Amino acid sequence: QVQLVESGGGLVQTGGSLTLSCAASGSIFSPNTMGWYRQAPGKERELVATTTTGGSTNYADSVKGRFAISRTNARNTVSLQMNSLKPEDTAVYYCNFRPLRTVVTPLDVSWGQGTQVSVSS
Repeated sequence: QVQLVESGGGLVQTGGSLTLSCAASGSIFSPNTMGWYRQAPGKERELVATTTTGGSTNYADSVKGRFAISRTNARNTVSLQMNSLKPEDTAVYYCNFRPLRTVVTPLDVSWGQGTQVSVSS
């Protein structure tokens, strides 16, 4: 199992910036995908951005051009730089780890505890 510890988050005004960080430890297999998901009140959890050990990235359309994901494979960390934040970005943000292989079971997927991001108008 992989443990994920998140940091960052908080309250910011519209147009502001925040950085989220996540460190993974435990049974970390490569290749893998690390990334961020978010869940707003009353809504389902949704993908924000992911990145693979090979450097491929994937972004939700709603954050393209505003958010940037990066990772350091040697330290098993991933960061999310969030710029031009909007009130609709308000949510609990969760770090995610999963192996990059054909078959992935729920036991293979790890989640962080979540960190609150609030954007005031």
